[in-house]
Amino acid sequence: IAAILWGPLNAPPARDHNNKILWVSRLPPASGGDLEIQAQRMAGTRRVGAPVSRRVTGGPGPSIINLPAPGCWRMTLRWWGRTDRLDLQYAAR
Repeated sequence: IAAILWGPLNAPPARDHNNKILWVSRLPPASGGDLEIQAQRMAGTRRVGAPVSRRVTGGPGPSIINLPAPGCWRMTLRWWGRTDRLDLQYAAR
């Protein structure tokens, strides 16, 4: 999966724009369903704080994903029977 960002990601969200992410799967849709996101803030290889969950209705596509704190967030994504992982940086506002 790829995350196309529409501007910088901020935590908390910026006042003048949302944390817009377009999720794109290289594989065609399978049986539908939502994109489930488990996000864990990381400091190097160490987990920081509790994980958070987000959901994108209908699977990969446009979304607004706000997270509770700035930092590097490791995201585990599950959709249509597939799983992938990527890291996204959220800056302090």
